[in-house]
Amino acid sequence: MRSKAWLMFWLVGLIWGSSFLLISVGVKEMSASQIVFIRTAIAAIGLNAVLFWRGKRLPTDRRLWINLILIGFGNAALPYLLIGLGEQTVASNVASVIQATTSLFALLIAHFVFDDERMNVAKVIGVVLGFIGVAILATRSNETGIDNGYLDEMAIVGASLSYAIFTIFSRKVIKGQVEPLVVAAGTFIPAAVIALAMMLIEPLLGGRAAVNLSAIPINVTLSIFALGFFNTFIAYLFYYYIVQQFGASRAMMVTYVVPVIGLILGGLILNDPIEPLMIFGALLIFTGIAVVNVNAIALIERLRPRPIA
Repeated sequence: MRSKAWLMFWLVGLIWGSSFLLISVGVKEMSASQIVFIRTAIAAIGLNAVLFWRGKRLPTDRRLWINLILIGFGNAALPYLLIGLGEQTVASNVASVIQATTSLFALLIAHFVFDDERMNVAKVIGVVLGFIGVAILATRSNETGIDNGYLDEMAIVGASLSYAIFTIFSRKVIKGQVEPLVVAAGTFIPAAVIALAMMLIEPLLGGRAAVNLSAIPINVTLSIFALGFFNTFIAYLFYYYIVQQFGASRAMMVTYVVPVIGLILGGLILNDPIEPLMIFGALLIFTGIAVVNVNAIALIERLRPRPIA
């Protein structure tokens, strides 16, 4: 069972790491909001089908549904939209690295929400290093002369902030009283409805209008449907199995694999540039995350040579 969970762990890392590549392909032909709607609709249908197949039902509590709607907005529809808007100019590999700041935002917010999640020296150093890395990546947009580069990168940072806020919110209000599969199935229903509203509103605000799928290249259509089926529906099913086997804390470490995969895939498949400055910024972000999550003293103690008896 553990080997199966580890296999799923690396599969989820690979699947989620490819999301940035698939979004980058999609936004070249269709609006960000249309991609979000297709993605969330596929996930909503798939997750609810599995939920009913397993003999479970959606909750009926009104207050819980209000929370699920908020989570669907802040942990799916909004960040998906912001990432899509950002990737209209930001390279997919840069986007994947910036997304790694989610865990750093979560640290800052958790400090004020949970008594047992207070900041310490290591966490402060990690957060500072991480955000210096983001600032360095942002300078790349200015140097390459990309219009709205800063704004588009800040949109992706905004997605990270939204993920952090609403992930903590979901833990705070649900408190383990509802099965993860029920939460996922419930949140993607309002997420899809909100995404549909976004798709209708976007052209009214000067954005791009939805396009007929028959009018775009087949590879783009397949990329977006893969994003919905594999990267959202299937990935969430795998992820909850990992949580069941490993626990939530260890399962969340898959988010550290995602930017590495995104960095590699963007460079290999889309020929996204991998420059020294970008690598330095990425290393600062990864170092910040490592400083927060690795107990350096315990690690040194474990690696210290032991006397031979």
